[in-house]
Amino acid sequence: MNKRIRPWHRLLALAIGSMVFAVCAPTVVQAADPPTLNSLADTTAKLQISIDTTWVLLTGFLVFFMQTGFSMLEAGLLRQRGVVNALLENFVDAAVTILVWWGVGFGIAFGTSAGGFFGTDTFFLSQLPVDGVFPMGTVPGIPSQLNAYTLFFFQFAFAATASTITTGSMAGRTDFIGDLIYSAVMGAISYPIIVHWVWNANGWLAKMSFHDFAGSSVVHSVGGWTALVGAYLLGPRPGRPAWGTIPPAHNLGLATLGTMILWFGWYGFNPGSTLGTGNPGLIGLVTINTTIGAGAGAIAAMLYQYLRSGKWDLVYCLNGSLAGLVGITAGCAFVAPWASVVIGLTGGILVVWGIDFVESLHIDDPVGAFAVHGINGMMGTIAIGLFGQSELTLNKKAGLFLGGGFDLLLVQLLGIVAIALFTIAFAFLMFGGLKAIGHLRVDPEADRIGIDAYEHGATVWPDVYAVEQFVEEEEKHRSQKPGVGSFEGE
Repeated sequence: MNKRIRPWHRLLALAIGSMVFAVCAPTVVQAADPPTLNSLADTTAKLQISIDTTWVLLTGFLVFFMQTGFSMLEAGLLRQRGVVNALLENFVDAAVTILVWWGVGFGIAFGTSAGGFFGTDTFFLSQLPVDGVFPMGTVPGIPSQLNAYTLFFFQFAFAATASTITTGSMAGRTDFIGDLIYSAVMGAISYPIIVHWVWNANGWLAKMSFHDFAGSSVVHSVGGWTALVGAYLLGPRPGRPAWGTIPPAHNLGLATLGTMILWFGWYGFNPGSTLGTGNPGLIGLVTINTTIGAGAGAIAAMLYQYLRSGKWDLVYCLNGSLAGLVGITAGCAFVAPWASVVIGLTGGILVVWGIDFVESLHIDDPVGAFAVHGINGMMGTIAIGLFGQSELTLNKKAGLFLGGGFDLLLVQLLGIVAIALFTIAFAFLMFGGLKAIGHLRVDPEADRIGIDAYEHGATVWPDVYAVEQFVEEEEKHRSQKPGVGSFEGE
């Protein structure tokens, strides 16, 4: 049996321990190197990188969350018969994009430049250090001290957005395998090439000081132009009303929720593009400009549509806010807040005109993707050439309206024309190829019974609206009111 330890034994042990500590502690302290200016600077730099990494990851998560916003917006604006298809397309686009971005896209975007047009290495992240840290602390093509893997994720979230924009215009009648293919091609080739031109330090437009802070052209106009070409080659949805009459949304609650999520996610899109917290004033400016642009766009579209129809239109108000957000995305770091008001108001008007214009071309764009993203992506990029502040722009040149002449404006115009021409040509080849192999538009039977029933065997409201009712409603609609057929001329 163990003997019980007596209290005085404990006191003796504590006394001996205290004596040993008193003798050895000075030696231990003296053995540590005293802090120097260099060691303090190194510690500060590591702390800053840790904070910046946290910032970029959090904002990247917000950008990724925008996939939810796009899903809800599309689900709300579409007819019920295509909601399941839209939800699955939005969800799987992210899954497809991460794989092709890892394999090919990131390398084309940020790999070693071939003449400023595309990257030639870093495919499958094979040439990155295991921990993602380069010896000099910077990722090739990106002037940042962040870990390569952090930047890879942030840029992936942007890439997923570009293909998701396209699904909105092509909703309700695209072959699902075709959707998987074009999402993969966009994430692997067409979008990364534009990224290389503009955001790779060695890209040909970057060297010309083309300004696009967070992607009005790189993300939104690429998605918008691709969407327009896809919708044109697809033809209209079956049984939609005559041109000039927008089919009613199936659930405005979902559409509003989706738009609010997108507005919230934009605080990752724009402020996150600072790629760090070293300049809090810049983050504040970007955040304020983003918010003002969204608000001005919403008000302008709502008021303008009221003057035309006498109704306070929720859908136009939602699209107006998105138009303002798209418009301010390029210049949020390069213009003063008053200019963001002008950009937002302009975007709100342009989105209304844009929807009318696309309808006049007899192109069925269910969510107004080209009007929101394509037209306003270009407008926002041009606006830098008009309102850019010399204190904020990369080349310290002011916009035309602030006394800077045409230098900045001409570069901006050159960039949007080059991006538009490449994207349109690429989209025609991509979608034309899908059409040739029979994977662009769904089978005619899907047009008859609904794409959800044909492609997925499901409906978003199975206990409210059965598949048989889709067919009955469609036949009744066609017998009572002539509309636009599945394709032009039907």
